[in-house]
Amino acid sequence: MDPLDLSKIVREAQSIQSKSFMETLDEATLLLQSENGKIGNQKIADRLVTLEPTGEALVIGDLHGDLESLSLILRESQFVQKMEKTKYATLIFLGDYGDRGEKPAEVYYLILRLKLAFPKQVILIRGNHEGPEDLKASPHDLPERLNYKFGEDSLQVYKKTRALWACLYNGLFVEERFLMVHGGVSPEVRNLQDIGQAKEGHNEGLLEDLLWSDPAEGMRGVSLSPRGAGRLFGEDVTEQVLERLKAQILIRGHEASSTGFKISHGGKILTLFSRKGAPYFNRYGAYLKVPLSQKFENANQLIPFIHKF
Repeated sequence: MDPLDLSKIVREAQSIQSKSFMETLDEATLLLQSENGKIGNQKIADRLVTLEPTGEALVIGDLHGDLESLSLILRESQFVQKMEKTKYATLIFLGDYGDRGEKPAEVYYLILRLKLAFPKQVILIRGNHEGPEDLKASPHDLPERLNYKFGEDSLQVYKKTRALWACLYNGLFVEERFLMVHGGVSPEVRNLQDIGQAKEGHNEGLLEDLLWSDPAEGMRGVSLSPRGAGRLFGEDVTEQVLERLKAQILIRGHEASSTGFKISHGGKILTLFSRKGAPYFNRYGAYLKVPLSQKFENANQLIPFIHKF
């Protein structure tokens, strides 16, 4: 296939019209709906992706409509070029693509074009800003941003964007290595099937935890979250879930950090945040570029693979 012109797609994103954007949304939604079983280096069951521990992964945290940071990450990492050269390169997004940023449609367009160009190598995880209708994040300014960009077509664009959300993945698992979700884990997680099968109308409480929950230090079990959704969970919960799943480290997004990343629960959790600017005002964003064949026992061992910008 011809090399992907990243700069051209970014320009397209900035001038995208409603018709082309909706066609891209439809095409990506159909692709995600069709994914099942063995696909490249992935095995897909329900809303869970199991990834073979081979090659390299680029992991990107919350973007929140920050097209500039996403473009910078893709240019700086040269990962698109790597995906073109080898099938053993996997690009993983941890969710929260829109809201709280100026260019959510542009971010969606770019990540969906990447998914369509590399369907076996791009994995889109669902964030709390892509949640169920009855559990909206606040502020949820995506409809207003779409209206500003697409005018009278914005309601139809929003409807198609919401249809995409239900097809995004609850999590990703790399055997004996990583569990990746957007928010957090729950003591109700007994096996990988629990994660994959959580959805609207079925174990929706667990879906809420996967999208919304946060780790807390100095506590055990779970408690109410100040977010008003999800829960705070202690290090004992993290240990239990990782042990049950035979994983070493939980990699997540969901929380801003002034340095772009945070390590918690004694090195059992790595949090990535990949956007900068208002309303977070974090000085740095960060992403992870990590060899999947290598085993890590503690998130502190991942620091050499974390890139701040």
